[in-house]
Amino acid sequence: MRFPAFFDAVPGIVLHDPLAEFLGATEGGLIEYRYVDAVRLAGHSCPTVAAAWGMTRRALAALYPDGTPQRGAIRADFRADRLSGVTGVIASVVTLITGATLDSGFKGIAGRFDRRKLMYFVADIADEIRFTRLDTGAAVDVRAELQGIPFAPETQALLQKCLVGRASAGEAATFRDCWQARVRSVLLEHGDDPGVFPVRPVTAR
Repeated sequence: MRFPAFFDAVPGIVLHDPLAEFLGATEGGLIEYRYVDAVRLAGHSCPTVAAAWGMTRRALAALYPDGTPQRGAIRADFRADRLSGVTGVIASVVTLITGATLDSGFKGIAGRFDRRKLMYFVADIADEIRFTRLDTGAAVDVRAELQGIPFAPETQALLQKCLVGRASAGEAATFRDCWQARVRSVLLEHGDDPGVFPVRPVTAR
C-alpha cells in the first residue's frame, strides 16, 4: 500500500507507556505514533484527523516541555458531546495517542494501568479540548482554527462531481490531490502555528 509521501514528514509523537513496558510490548515502554497510525485508525486522511493530531501533539508538548508524555496518565475533556459533529473522530485519535477512554478502555491489572474514566464530554471549558496530567494536575486547553487554511478553489466542484459519479479519472485524481494538499498544509506548514493550534495553560481555580 502507498500513502501520500508527506505523511512521513509529519512529526511523530513519542510517549512512555508503563503498561507496554510492564508487559514487554516495547523496550522501555517507549512508543512512537505517526500520523499514518491515525489515518489507519480513522480509515482516511482529512482536516479533522489532521486537527486531532495537531491539537494532541501541541498539547502534549506544552504539558511535558522537558520530558516524555506518559500514556495512560493524561485526561482529556471535550467541550462537545461525543456524538456531536466530528467529536467522535477527534476523540478516537486522542484515545490512540494518550490511551484515555471514557469507559471502554483497559481495566487495569491489580489496580494499575486503568485507562477508563480518563475521557469526558460536555465539559465546562472554553476551548475544544482540555488535556490534564494526572501526576501534577497541570492542564492546557487547545483548539484548532483551520478557517484560514482553505481548500484549493476547485475542490468543492470536484467533490460534487465525484459524489454523483460524474468525475473523470483525471478529475477524481485532482480532487484527491487538492484534498490532501490542505491536510498537508495543516500538518506541515501550520503544525506548530499558535494561530492555528492555540494552546492555553489552565490556571488553578
